[in-house]
Amino acid sequence: MAFKKDSFVGTMIFTVTLCLLCSFMITGTAELLKERKLVKKRDELKRNVLIAADVDIADKDFRAIFDKDVKSMLVSLDTGVVEANAGVLDFDERMAAINPETSSKLERKKDKAKIKTRADQARVFKVFDDNGTLTSVVVPIYGKGLWSMIYGYVALQSDFNTIENVVFYEHGETPGIGDFLNDPDWTDKWHGKQIFDANGKVSFKIVKGGAKAGDLHGVDAVSGATMTGRGVQRAVQFWFGAQGFEMFFNKLKASEG
Repeated sequence: MAFKKDSFVGTMIFTVTLCLLCSFMITGTAELLKERKLVKKRDELKRNVLIAADVDIADKDFRAIFDKDVKSMLVSLDTGVVEANAGVLDFDERMAAINPETSSKLERKKDKAKIKTRADQARVFKVFDDNGTLTSVVVPIYGKGLWSMIYGYVALQSDFNTIENVVFYEHGETPGIGDFLNDPDWTDKWHGKQIFDANGKVSFKIVKGGAKAGDLHGVDAVSGATMTGRGVQRAVQFWFGAQGFEMFFNKLKASEG
């Protein structure tokens, strides 16, 4: 029997075929875009980690530098133990932080960063020089500013106390006021400051009116951005404290002698 394309059956076959074809095309495009998005996120992470570690990447292949000189690790914040994970670069701390199975709810008095929940694991990056010597350790931090969450990376030198550099890569603070977070003139002031005092207490602070000469722990606050600066201070104090990377750095100091 001859097939009649204008018949009801013919119309249905054409419609179903067209729908399947479009579905395959959309699925393929979605997968392609997903992979491109992942590549972009990995590139942003690699670039930010290297900037935080004060590695010169200007006019250089930052991907090759990262792959050669950086060791990425996934750390249990409760124990400080490095855990095996093949997909460290694609680990999503934000999703982990809102998933009850992979996060911990924070007590209000311990939640200095005002983040409410914290992922049980976090990424840490060891950065080495061309001779294979450890030069810095980069950790992610984030916390509530005035209007938004502020996300960044802080690099500590090989004494695990002195700040090498810092980078803030995402925030929604007031335009024109929160812009200082990305101003090298301000972030450069972090270099050489220390997170901990002689007793191991987190003593880093943002100082309203400006840090005094010789202050090892203070970075100048920015006029008109008091709450944003206070949010940054709280984030640093939280993430280098008992709820953050304290256990990891204790183990690292012990293992490095």
